[in-house]
Amino acid sequence: MENNNGLIDSLNMDTQLTLDDIPNLDLYMDQVIQLFENKFAASKRNDEEKVLTKTMINNYAKGKLFFPIKNKKYSKDHLILISLIYQMKSALSINDVKKTLDDLNTKIVSEDFNLHQLYRSYLDLMEKNSTMFIKNVEDQMIDAKKEAKKLTNDHDEEYLENVLLVATFSSMSNYYRRAAEKIVDDMKKKEGEKNEA
Repeated sequence: MENNNGLIDSLNMDTQLTLDDIPNLDLYMDQVIQLFENKFAASKRNDEEKVLTKTMINNYAKGKLFFPIKNKKYSKDHLILISLIYQMKSALSINDVKKTLDDLNTKIVSEDFNLHQLYRSYLDLMEKNSTMFIKNVEDQMIDAKKEAKKLTNDHDEEYLENVLLVATFSSMSNYYRRAAEKIVDDMKKKEGEKNEA
């Protein structure tokens, strides 16, 4: 890898849909898609990749990942939930995302739950996570460079360093995904126990 800053900058980690980004009026589906495309365009892997499509939104609605919309319009709460779905779906199955959000959707509809505060908390945690991630990436890159030097003295050093980084980052991603899945499984188990009682 050329340098730490180049990799980290290319990830556009500061790209999050904030509450200020979300209008205080309900949006039609095309407006929702446009908002997400504009916000997350820099974080796409390539130009062909779509952040959000009508099909995705319709599938989320059919799968009951968010509470029903009114008059074909999406509220600020819907957009927050779609943002959470967008973040979770790359690591978790849609069923796991649905299980995670089921009770939250119920709370929003029946308890007048303050979803905005939960989302602020999520964004605060993401900011802290970004700082930890940057430090971890920097440390991993230093370690991979040292390990690659031990393996060879020729022109393959950069390639071997990259192989080590890809394998290491993939493993770390798997650890976090498995931890998230374990939490979802525990949520399902507790829900089953509650229903049996």
